Amino acid sequence: MHTTPPAGPRASGRRGGQLTLAAALAAAAAGLLAACGSASAPTTAASSPASSAAASSHATQSAAAGSTSAAPAGVPGMPGLAICPAASLRVMVDTSQADGAAGSTYYPVDFINVSDTPCGMYGFPGMSFVTADGGSGQQIGAAAQRNPAFSDLAVRLTAGGVAHAWLQVAQAANYPASACQPVTAHWLRIFPPGDTGAVYVGQSFPACGDGSAQLLTVTPVRSGNGKQGVTP
Repeated sequence: MHTTPPAGPRASGRRGGQLTLAAALAAAAAGLLAACGSASAPTTAASSPASSAAASSHATQSAAAGSTSAAPAGVPGMPGLAICPAASLRVMVDTSQADGAAGSTYYPVDFINVSDTPCGMYGFPGMSFVTADGGSGQQIGAAAQRNPAFSDLAVRLTAGGVAHAWLQVAQAANYPASACQPVTAHWLRIFPPGDTGAVYVGQSFPACGDGSAQLLTVTPVRSGNGKQGVTP
């Protein structure tokens, strides 16, 4: 099922009448200085019972990790449809579709249902930088805050189906070094909406070790792959 999300205003330089992701999300990121970054190739991860070694820059196997919250019984508005667990998902940070504006880079994070059973997603995934994959990794800086410009929508994933959320990464250079405590993060920890297991994606980002420097903002999931220039 494809869900059409609300659209935001399109930044200058795009084709007239269309709306861009960067302009829609930049309104929720006021206060950031202008800068942007980009990458060139997608990075993937899949949950597994135990941590794996780092793979190529394109793919990383990851371990499931618990959290303190309990997963809901099912997807709101879709009776009988179970929440997609981390163990049934492959996750890809598609840097080829990244977009930048207002001192941030926007990355689509795609969730692929690799199981044989349909499942659903609803709401915001949890995301944060960490020092390593699996339970040994320590969080770096602040976890992603939720972008209030977009509402929760239920998304159904058939076997092989895809959903996505957008991760806004503010440039660490926006902050003074004393306030940022700059470091390089090599892993992104992702909790699918409503599940307590985590997926780890190997991807390098300039980051701030100080949790008061809010670099990450995430949108709720939407159906399909994230595409540059399309509001999530």
